[in-house]
Amino acid sequence: MKKFIGDPSKWNALIAGLPNTHLLQSWEWAAFKAKFGWEPFPFTWETLTPDSHGLYRILAAAIILKRTIPIKGFSARLGILYIPKGPLLDWNDQPLRTRVLDDLQLYAKDQHAVFLKMDPDLIIGIGIPGTDNQQDNSTSQVIKNELESRKWSFSNEQVQFRNTAMIDLSSSEDLIKSKFKQKTRYNINLAVKKGILVRKGTVADLSMLYQLYAETSIRDGFIIREESYYHSIWQSFMTASGSNTAPFAVPLIAEFDGKPVAAIFVFGFSSKAYYLYGMSSEQHREKMPNYLLQWEAIKLARERGCLEYDLWGAPDDFNESDPLWGVFRFKEGLGGTIIRSIGAWDYPVNPFVYNLYTQVLPKVLNIMRSHGRSQTKRSLIN
Repeated sequence: MKKFIGDPSKWNALIAGLPNTHLLQSWEWAAFKAKFGWEPFPFTWETLTPDSHGLYRILAAAIILKRTIPIKGFSARLGILYIPKGPLLDWNDQPLRTRVLDDLQLYAKDQHAVFLKMDPDLIIGIGIPGTDNQQDNSTSQVIKNELESRKWSFSNEQVQFRNTAMIDLSSSEDLIKSKFKQKTRYNINLAVKKGILVRKGTVADLSMLYQLYAETSIRDGFIIREESYYHSIWQSFMTASGSNTAPFAVPLIAEFDGKPVAAIFVFGFSSKAYYLYGMSSEQHREKMPNYLLQWEAIKLARERGCLEYDLWGAPDDFNESDPLWGVFRFKEGLGGTIIRSIGAWDYPVNPFVYNLYTQVLPKVLNIMRSHGRSQTKRSLIN
């Protein structure tokens, strides 16, 4: 485990060639999180011996985020560690994953952390469980057993979605569209017929987009952060540049008679695009702007050279009682393949404090959710 001390611009190029690379392991994502209380530490793992040219090849990498939390009754600030969508490595390589896990556990102990959380993009299967399309990764159960034997536990706090829907962009637009459900294709054509136009947004649109996002959060019952948080992430990725491995973000805005009625943010890194944020107004929803936005996002991602489009989120349990079921049915119409991942796992360095933390945290989050909902409503009024 070696700390990365090279040019930050080289980090993205380095991880772009690793298995299961992800936007949340990009340098820009770490820099963004650093503005909001997280300290990033980038690490790599090299081959144990050099090649014929005397060079060591990078086999794995991870940006570890560290945050210290003051808690009443404790003399010291408590540290937690998190590897979003990492570490990046070939999880089928047993000796390598042993090295990586050994080093991560030792690092967590050296940092006197309460726990280390990771949620690698490790696929445990594709397709909806119980259907003819279900396929499972035979290695995943072996890895789960290894984690449990190492005292890792499946986390009660799943920061990222465990499952998602992925669209293959490697074929032609016609073939991609042919995999849509008939109703989805109909609604795309309806949006065009009803006069919905889609344009690329600019930094000047960010305040409007936040207001639209806040309206959506109140209507759909989810909590969002303060406006500065979203301005920071949106602008950081919209203006990222320098190399062809730099991530990007493009807001797509659907308008009717020149007025915004819906929007999405399309992020991209390496060969993958991501649908991270979606927002819409109550007005003109019957004109189906969200369907046209996703079609335009697919075309944009292909133009940017992306081979996959991650629709960012599918139910944990594939039944109508799951909170994501309605959103999933919309995404299902776009013809994506269900990808199931291993989810977030915690390594408790201090089991007593970890148990206390996990018991107190849900109560704190409920208070924050209540406060956040009220704050969002006030922001719309003001």
